[in-house]
Amino acid sequence: MAKESMKAREVKRAALVAKYAEKRALLKAEGDSIGLQKLPKNSAKIRLHNRCKLTGRPKGYMRQFGISRINFREMASQGLIPGVKKASW
Repeated sequence: MAKESMKAREVKRAALVAKYAEKRALLKAEGDSIGLQKLPKNSAKIRLHNRCKLTGRPKGYMRQFGISRINFREMASQGLIPGVKKASW
């Protein structure tokens, strides 16, 4: 389980990215690198980190499902994810 502070930090970063997305795109189109440097660091899309929607775990994230590999295995073995069969894991 991820710390609440880490989850909150990710939410703040996502808000900053959304806030500055249009301005960042405009500056990139103009080629204004100095203007880009003046924007907050956390407003860059690359600074976002994918986290499991259920536990907030940052590692082993499966983008297609939005959850970590551990939760995926548990849900698949319980039959909660349609179309997934337990093979040899």
